[in-house]
Amino acid sequence: RRSGQYTMNHDHSKKIPDGASFDRSGSQDSLDELSMDDYWKELENIHETRGNNHEERVALVVKEPDEGELEEEWLKEAGLSNLFGESSGDSLESMVFLSTLTRTQKAAVEKRVETVTQTMRKKNKQHQIPDVRDIFRLQDDSKGNVCDGSEPSTVRTSEKKNETHDGTKGNFSLGTDEQKNLPEDMPSSDTDINLEISFAEQAANLKDSSVGKMYKGGGGDTLLPNFRLPKDKTGTTKIGDLAPQDMKKVYSLALIELTALYDILGTEFKQQKAVKIKTKDSGLFGVPLSLLLEQDQKRVPGTKIPLIFQKLIAQIEETTLETEGLLRIPGVATRVKGLCQELEAKFYEGTFNWENVKQHDAASLLKLFIRELPQPLLTVEYLKAFQDVQNLPTKKQQLQALNLLVLLLPEANRDTLKVLLEFLQRVIDHRDKNKMTLKNVAMVMAPNLFTFHGFGSKTIEQSEFVMAAGTANVMRFMIQYQKLLWTIPKFIVNQVRKQTESQKKEKKDKAMKKFLKKMAHDREKHEKQEKIPNDTDVPQGVIRVQAPHLSKVSMAIQLTEELKAGDIVARFLSQKSGNVQTLKREEIFLYEIGGNIGERCLDDDTYMKDLYQLNPNAEWVIKPRPS
Repeated sequence: RRSGQYTMNHDHSKKIPDGASFDRSGSQDSLDELSMDDYWKELENIHETRGNNHEERVALVVKEPDEGELEEEWLKEAGLSNLFGESSGDSLESMVFLSTLTRTQKAAVEKRVETVTQTMRKKNKQHQIPDVRDIFRLQDDSKGNVCDGSEPSTVRTSEKKNETHDGTKGNFSLGTDEQKNLPEDMPSSDTDINLEISFAEQAANLKDSSVGKMYKGGGGDTLLPNFRLPKDKTGTTKIGDLAPQDMKKVYSLALIELTALYDILGTEFKQQKAVKIKTKDSGLFGVPLSLLLEQDQKRVPGTKIPLIFQKLIAQIEETTLETEGLLRIPGVATRVKGLCQELEAKFYEGTFNWENVKQHDAASLLKLFIRELPQPLLTVEYLKAFQDVQNLPTKKQQLQALNLLVLLLPEANRDTLKVLLEFLQRVIDHRDKNKMTLKNVAMVMAPNLFTFHGFGSKTIEQSEFVMAAGTANVMRFMIQYQKLLWTIPKFIVNQVRKQTESQKKEKKDKAMKKFLKKMAHDREKHEKQEKIPNDTDVPQGVIRVQAPHLSKVSMAIQLTEELKAGDIVARFLSQKSGNVQTLKREEIFLYEIGGNIGERCLDDDTYMKDLYQLNPNAEWVIKPRPS
């Protein structure tokens, strides 16, 4: 057996002699003085379990892409496939999209279009091949030059602090008022995460300035900084707050932004592609996540997390989270295997007897479930990108990359990961009793999420130590900063707003042209109709809020500097009439609908006047948030 005597910090990596004891409950969550023992033990348990499993798993084959194929796939994923290929004529929508990108995001797209173009020319494909410079020239010349909206917010940051969001030429300002109140535009402390400015732009500015050289040190020093999000007056947007049509835009932008960030930092970003393999189409273990949820939703409509996963966590928590070595001490292998088979047969029938399941066995089953997924929880596409986070220069950049990667995960994977991380945090909250600190839990969980059987054991054998320590670090980040990771950066939400606005304008312009051709004489009447605001009865500085689910269904609200979304909800709830409210306060939120966004659920601390200035054409509705 390996005695994994390896420490994370190469500068003073000290071997820990065999048998040396170290304090498991040390509050210093640094991998420095910690041997990698827990990691290797866990890996050994995994191999042992696999050895016992008579039906050997089919390994997932990762396909090596042809030249240009990766880039072509990337452009499709980013929603830009109509920049090339048969449909390249119809690229108006892409032009609108490109006009909202930052300088670094454009560079990332340009680089990929260039590669695809060259490959197509080599293969001499028949369809029209655009010159990459034309795409961006066209788009820069396009009227209104929307990109000015995002350029000042990024490129100029390093030059003029006060001008960051002013000078916006789009139809809305990116929040000039709040700049005065928010400190994050100053060269703020290294622990503030700035969500207003594109991460890649921040990295580019850091690279250009001498400051960047001062706090390099990625995986090296291992204490985790106390990162925080400065308050945003227009409200923090969490995953789940936006409508599906907005999230589609978020996905494309996050992919381009992550690629731009990796480009700037000189790390290769490659999405892996799995070759389809035959998988089980029913059961619990080894079933694709999407399929499992499909069969669970027939039993419990609306469920977003596999029922077996929820039940195993509940089972572990039922005993107590204070058990020493929880998650680290494995269950008895033969017993776990038996339970696994019994669950497959009886779980859905409801005849499985949970009283016989010991806590360590339940923890082993939970880890087994994660490992047995036919595709990793972090997905084949992005598993390598998650691993590569450890190679980024600064901890802040590692965190930014993880934030974007979480946005790229499919909903089922993201929701399941969230429940897992929240559970792991609850285990760590009892570290005084269970001796499972952040580093211990990360060590034990990393092999279950990162050493995926589909990639064969090769990835494990090559540079094992580096990979082990690195993935354990990424695991620590994901647990420690999970609340930050589920936030959608404001600069991305602002880009979504711009796209929505530009698309509406394009549609309006098209409709207008059609209309003018048809009936020029009716023109004045039409323009008058166009100009009627949707809230004719509402004076300036007042918004009309609808609440169809509550006893008071509508109210005109006067906006003041201090009025927050939560105050409006409270005002509605205080107006109870005869019928008793069945909705709980924590289930009800104010929503911003339409204008330059599809739909967004507002956090209670959103300052309404600031948001109204950002989206004056929105409608405001109070309703329960879907569970």
